[in-house]
Amino acid sequence: MPARGRGQATLMLREMGSALLQGPEHGAQRGAALLPLSDSARQGRASADPSWEDQASPKPPSTGEPWERCPGEGAETCRYFRWWYKKTRLEKKYPFIDLLSAIPLQQIYGCPLGGIGGGTITRGWRGEFCRWQLNPGIYHYETVIADQFTVCLRRKGQTVYQQVLSVEKPSTLQGWNWGYCGRYAFYHALYPRAWTVYELPGQNVVLTCRQVSPVIPHDYQDSSLPVGVFIWEVENGNDEDVDVSIMFSLQNGTGTKEDKRGGHWNEPFTFEKEGKQVAGVLLHHCTEVNPFTLAISAREKAGTGVTHFTAFNPTGSGKEVWQDLLQDGRLDSPAGRSTPTEKGEVVAAAVCASCTVPARGHRTLKLALAWDMPCVHFGSKEKLHLRRYTRYFSSKGDAAPALSHYALTRYEEWEKKIDAWQKPILENSHLPPWYKSALFNELYFLTDGGTIWVELPPDCCAEDVQGPAGAGLSQLLPVLREYGRFAYLEGQEYRMYNTYDVHFYASFALIMLWPKLQISLQYDIAVTVVNEDVQPRQYLMRGQTAQVKLKNVVPHDIGEPDDEPWQRVNAYLIHDTASWKDLNLKFVLQVYRDYYLTHDSLYLRDMWPVCQAVMESELKFDTDNDGLIENGGFADQTYDAWVVTGASAYCGGLWLAAVCMMCKMADVLGDGETLRKYTAILQKGKEAFERLLWNGKYYNYDSSESVTSSSIMSDQCAGQWFLGACGLGQGQFEVFPKSHVVSALKTIFEKNVMGFAGGTMGAVNGMTPDGVPDTSSIQSNEVWIGVVYALAATMIQEGLVQEGFHTAEGCYRTVWERLGMAFQTPEAYCEKKVFRSLAYMRPLSIWSMQLALESRASQAPAPTEPTQANSLNP
Repeated sequence: MPARGRGQATLMLREMGSALLQGPEHGAQRGAALLPLSDSARQGRASADPSWEDQASPKPPSTGEPWERCPGEGAETCRYFRWWYKKTRLEKKYPFIDLLSAIPLQQIYGCPLGGIGGGTITRGWRGEFCRWQLNPGIYHYETVIADQFTVCLRRKGQTVYQQVLSVEKPSTLQGWNWGYCGRYAFYHALYPRAWTVYELPGQNVVLTCRQVSPVIPHDYQDSSLPVGVFIWEVENGNDEDVDVSIMFSLQNGTGTKEDKRGGHWNEPFTFEKEGKQVAGVLLHHCTEVNPFTLAISAREKAGTGVTHFTAFNPTGSGKEVWQDLLQDGRLDSPAGRSTPTEKGEVVAAAVCASCTVPARGHRTLKLALAWDMPCVHFGSKEKLHLRRYTRYFSSKGDAAPALSHYALTRYEEWEKKIDAWQKPILENSHLPPWYKSALFNELYFLTDGGTIWVELPPDCCAEDVQGPAGAGLSQLLPVLREYGRFAYLEGQEYRMYNTYDVHFYASFALIMLWPKLQISLQYDIAVTVVNEDVQPRQYLMRGQTAQVKLKNVVPHDIGEPDDEPWQRVNAYLIHDTASWKDLNLKFVLQVYRDYYLTHDSLYLRDMWPVCQAVMESELKFDTDNDGLIENGGFADQTYDAWVVTGASAYCGGLWLAAVCMMCKMADVLGDGETLRKYTAILQKGKEAFERLLWNGKYYNYDSSESVTSSSIMSDQCAGQWFLGACGLGQGQFEVFPKSHVVSALKTIFEKNVMGFAGGTMGAVNGMTPDGVPDTSSIQSNEVWIGVVYALAATMIQEGLVQEGFHTAEGCYRTVWERLGMAFQTPEAYCEKKVFRSLAYMRPLSIWSMQLALESRASQAPAPTEPTQANSLNP
């Protein structure tokens, strides 16, 4: 087989789908394109600005969650600090938002490893293992220097080249050959896969490492597995054979102080099934709470040898491992387990896969990383939860060998399914390259959003999950038994599970790719709606005392990882969200959207009484009986620092869309009485909405007649967005006049997009009519990436396709190229020097763009028979 040089290897990747992505000469999209690993590329070509600051940082002018809501006001800040001190110093727990320990921006992250809900380990684009989320919802941002791949080349029985494939030059393991020249390597990620191409200087050998995780749409088994596979393609361009070894070394732990607590130990293993064998090392991490086992392994077969080094000190020189490999390209493979570590000690292990690559030939080495933490406690330690993958593998903490074997023998099947899913989009020449990158790479958050996916206990009964008032949900127990419980954080810095006002945007990714997880999540929300928590508590923003959860209202979230999610909801205590205007509406909108896309009539029937209950609760906000709800003069919706008073474009639009969907659901279910009730409300509400908010070009922010009531809100068409996604919003189900919607979107494009940052950063949330960003609140002056993607989807639905793509492209270019925030897309940024909340849920709304595009394609007229002329010229 002819050997491929670096250029040919790059071409091979492009042929596999990366032709959609620009190369480094066009800005080197970190985590999205073929990226040189050199320091010069990191500092220059990636063009990320290290001077950008996190709005949640404690440096003045301090912002972050409560601070951003009350700059210059002391009571709220004092309440937060008192609460923070009690939480962190007395209770020794993580706060759901920690303003004093904001996550620093590191422009290093690449594609995470692992499936859904079993924990994740993120590798950087330069190959480092640098972000760890094994305990559910809790992150450690530690680069563990011992976690590396090393290559050894031998010719005619002599080692001619041995190199750690890392540009680092650490103070430990100095017996190893560090400082690989990053100019000879390129990185490319298209989630859930990543490729790194290494040219070995002077050796005429090219390595391509392909990283694969089992993230497969509509798959509820393999997609839950905590594994990642590394397929090393070796190309020998020489006229003689070369012996190649790839060594994978790993520290026992995640780089935290727990690694030094003592009692950790390693042992080698082999696992054979159906004639296929893997071998490697198990690294048992014996913590008191949530112990786990890491496994590094390789596929052993004819022509491929696997050896190991059971234990070495990663804080020493590492010479014993390095010399062992250098001597013959293999490791000594001692038998037996290592001695448990003493306090203060750290231990690591290595596995090595070796083969001979013939002259001008090609061979493949296959290695894997698995982690087994089957049983988890959340912070309260009250309940033991079994992760989803324990349905298919042992829950006793001994599954790592079987997981490793399964991954190394099934990854080809995973890749076929991933290709079948991605190729129609990647090969669509009508879609811009940046969009294809954004669409798939933003999905990282479904696994790396502190995600947890657990089974119901085998002895669980209906009463255990439905609470005192959930008996009407007939499919609750069957759904949760079959598909488990799913939760993901609002953001890696905002540690609340299934934050519902934000999930409203992100839910498109779930309903389109793993619809059963969206249905399961909705059942969990429905249970909390019909139940209550009467425990009183003080809310930090206004200082009032109110109960944790009212009956018949949608919760803000289902809890936090440092407490007991699902059992205790509403971890968010900035505002009392019982008076928020959007949460109830977003439940109704998602119920019909889910039904529309899944045709699950049992789900619709179960959710119907819950929809009726939350809409009855919402009706109290229509204080003047004009068919339109009013906001309460404070930040009572997802824009929780942006005050809104009276009728509003955002909440009023969501209300009318929800009323319309109540009419549609009543019609489907044959509920004539409810249909008549909401039809009458809809007619009144539509008239009031137009009369109070339409100004001839767009819908005003609110009806308060304040200085900023005429602001142009980028999210003013959110109700129409959901209507369009459900095939409504036109004909007999038209809520907002088509001409008004298009005019509003064109105004937003002109003012909020093109009139902001030269049209290159997406849409600012609020813009005054005279073309100046609305600075009445911090949030009105921000760009919210997830909102921009939803806005772009709305534009596409309404026929403004090019405007939609241009609007969304600004966010992608800003986040993934200019700021270097690959695989940590934030909630928000401003035009200059400020961002907020890294690694956030809302940008998953980009999948609503894909739904809009698919809907347009399905509605396009069928092509006519080709004429003779165009049949000759395809």
